[in-house]
Amino acid sequence: MIRPLELYVGLRYMRARRSNHFVSFISLMATMGIVLGVAALIVVLSVMNGFGTELRGRILDVVSHVTIAEGWSGLRDWEQADRIVSAQPHVLATAPYIEGQGMLLRGRSASGVAVRGVLPEREQSVSEIASKIQAGRLSALTSDGKGIILGTALAKKIGVKPGDHLALVAQKGGSEQLSPNLLRLTVVGLFELGMYQYDSTMVLIHLNDARQLFRSGEEVTGLRIKLDNGELAPLVGQQLSEVLGPHYRARDWTQQHRNFFIALQDQKRILFIVLMMIVAVAAFNIVSTLIMMVTDKRADIAIMQTLGFSTSSITSIFIIQGTLLALVGTLTGAVIGVLLAWNVETLVAGVEHLMGFHFLAADIYPMTDLPAEVVWSDVGMIVGITILLGIVATIYPAWRASRVQPAEALRYE
Repeated sequence: MIRPLELYVGLRYMRARRSNHFVSFISLMATMGIVLGVAALIVVLSVMNGFGTELRGRILDVVSHVTIAEGWSGLRDWEQADRIVSAQPHVLATAPYIEGQGMLLRGRSASGVAVRGVLPEREQSVSEIASKIQAGRLSALTSDGKGIILGTALAKKIGVKPGDHLALVAQKGGSEQLSPNLLRLTVVGLFELGMYQYDSTMVLIHLNDARQLFRSGEEVTGLRIKLDNGELAPLVGQQLSEVLGPHYRARDWTQQHRNFFIALQDQKRILFIVLMMIVAVAAFNIVSTLIMMVTDKRADIAIMQTLGFSTSSITSIFIIQGTLLALVGTLTGAVIGVLLAWNVETLVAGVEHLMGFHFLAADIYPMTDLPAEVVWSDVGMIVGITILLGIVATIYPAWRASRVQPAEALRYE
């Protein structure tokens, strides 16, 4: 049990100027190590949290919460499925779509693309892509206008702008179809989703143009569904499969990108373990600090023992000192880490501007910025574990202090 006297002596030792400057230097280095380790851990985890949240939001701008298809092929009677699905709880909107692969041709430029045929008036109710259009508008895709909307990165790649004409080629079917289908389209808009994967490969055309391109007749690829809560997608998808029957297949967004988000969580855990080991090394520097302090204070310890201080009191004094070092370093590091995490985007942008290059290349990484999201439960866990490590690090030096023999310590004093 720590009493006021031990606390007073421990605090006085912390405030007192030491005759041994090397001990002071080691104490400072141990504290700074904890500060840097805790700050780095908070910043890294905040960036990982922000990256995951922002990436999920950008993916859901394009990918629907749930999609319905018939078996492993298309959806033949999508109007009937739409009526059933729209009547289910948590369903806000639905939209049919046709997806396929194609080749975009412009002069000597060519690029493989993912084609999505949509009904503009219904597509904007299930996705945020209409709000991401930089030039033109989604409603410019009409059933008889032969229009196309593509990503800004793709437009730059093949050298087109709104009003230009290009050709879209696709082949539907097997050996029975020898010649590809070709549509001549006019660029009516450009979108920018902030993810190079989509901005450089995806194009939007009207559903009727997609039917003509892929010769799908009245069949569509599936039905896109928007929910009032995206986290309920797995549950709602299972319920829709049961309501529609065994011939229909429901897939939610967590299934489509499951491996990616699992990998993101695994990376977060690995980074936490690695950086926490660095924090542990800094925390256990307190051991060497306190051992040197015990050696420096042997005479004081002997005098306190002759005055009636018990073994537990001597132990408590040095546990208090080590705990205070850990506490000061941890709280200082937490404050610095949170402040850096809140301003990491601005800091990274400033460094990039100063050095003249981007840390995250758009053609390699799905995002080019570093959003950060401070999760207070993560901060609390980091602070708690670090303080606990600091307390554990004080046990051996404090025990050594309690074993000092007064006669031996005062022999040469």
